[in-house]
Amino acid sequence: MYDDNHLATRLRAASLGETDRLFALAGFGHPLSYEALFGAAERMAAVLVSAGVTPGDRVAVQVEKSLETIELYIGTVLAGGVFLPLNTAYTAAELDYFISDAEPAVVVCDPAREAEITPLARGAKVLTLDGHGEGSLRAAADALEPGFRAVPRGPEDLAAILYTSGTTGRSKGAMLTHRALASNSETLRDTWRFTADDVLIHALPIFHTHGLFVATNVTLFAGAAMIFLPKFDAEAIVAALPKATALMGVPTFYTRLLEHPGLTREAVANMRLFISGSAPLLSDTHDKWRERTGHAILERYGMTETNMNTSNPYEGERRAGTVGFPLPGVELKITEPETGATLPQGEIGLIEVRGPNVFSGYWRMPEKTKEELRENGFFITGDLGVIDADGYVSIVGRSKDLIISGGFNVYPKEIEGLIDDLPGVVESAVIGLPHPDFGEGVAAVVVPEAGAELTEAGILAAISDRLARYKLPKRIFFAAELPRNTMGKVQKKALRDSHATTFAA
Repeated sequence: MYDDNHLATRLRAASLGETDRLFALAGFGHPLSYEALFGAAERMAAVLVSAGVTPGDRVAVQVEKSLETIELYIGTVLAGGVFLPLNTAYTAAELDYFISDAEPAVVVCDPAREAEITPLARGAKVLTLDGHGEGSLRAAADALEPGFRAVPRGPEDLAAILYTSGTTGRSKGAMLTHRALASNSETLRDTWRFTADDVLIHALPIFHTHGLFVATNVTLFAGAAMIFLPKFDAEAIVAALPKATALMGVPTFYTRLLEHPGLTREAVANMRLFISGSAPLLSDTHDKWRERTGHAILERYGMTETNMNTSNPYEGERRAGTVGFPLPGVELKITEPETGATLPQGEIGLIEVRGPNVFSGYWRMPEKTKEELRENGFFITGDLGVIDADGYVSIVGRSKDLIISGGFNVYPKEIEGLIDDLPGVVESAVIGLPHPDFGEGVAAVVVPEAGAELTEAGILAAISDRLARYKLPKRIFFAAELPRNTMGKVQKKALRDSHATTFAA
């Protein structure tokens, strides 16, 4: 039924012959066995093929999180299609761009949005699926019998397209192959020691790499189980901890869980692993979590175009403020931004990676692909980083967030680290703003703790003897919180936009 090159073959292999093994435990949705999961996926694959999906066709999906969405993902791959998940927050105007660019054969949406989205589909078949797993797709699948034979696909055939956030321009569709997704999932399973005995708390969205191609795929490749939650809810996660062994989350998960009185060493006694990614984890959060729970959070580094690139070690020091070492099979180097020359250890530059996890290019953007994917296979990530004497990789920031003030390079993370360590500071974001004399002026946005009496002058006085004068913020703003996207990344562009005229002549 499955061939060896097929992503779904390898997803299925971990549970073949285990008819009663549970994929999803009781919780959000319903208990679901591996047998039922793949049977439903086969029926969905048959529906997609009958709707006109042929090998390589895109299936665009904007639906709420449900177990049926996981079945649809696997079913799309079984049908030879290319899974295209879309953020549930996208408006009709945003969907219009994605659908016109990807030209899907099928669009799956919430029944409540069918009338709005159908005109955007441009003749593609529109099927529906709601947050309870009901809709025209489910009804059509339930009328069929399992036994669909997977459409043969090669390792370099596309399995998915994920659009980047588009913070610096038009969103780009990252093309991910069967090989890229399968190889990375297997590597993570082995690196993080996932087995069939594990139970993962899944509270991430599944329109993103983290929730779908890391959390879900690693669970499937290990034949493990998950507690499938609709979204982050501190109460629900704390209640699930005694029944689970692992949690994957973004830094916000951990900061909010630290505020919950139920987070105790007794509550996490059955847990073996806490993983964080998608945004930088503050060293303060790392230290507080270890003190509170006895566990060191394992931070890793990845992106839409590459899946995961590095990880702190499972055994050994999980060093706060770093993302660990390159994963097995992944090459990582630091290069000079202008020339592409490899820089020596300890110098800051662009992070480039190469390996089977790397995407095959941007959908219908050959020039953009050529700009960022070198002929030798190295992908220019756009992240600035450094490798220390022990081989640990640290992310300094995005190249687009680099500040050039008076001809000098200013790395925001260096300044943020000093500000974040000050008493009364929750976190900070350092940005460059247009400046008539310096080109860019350094500014900081600081989130104070409740009741803290922070001042601009006080913060500057506290850090002035630890920074060169050109690095010192020329202005400090205070905010109740920093703007973030759905995966917890601080949106510095929004901060730059809102403070753009600060240094106007």
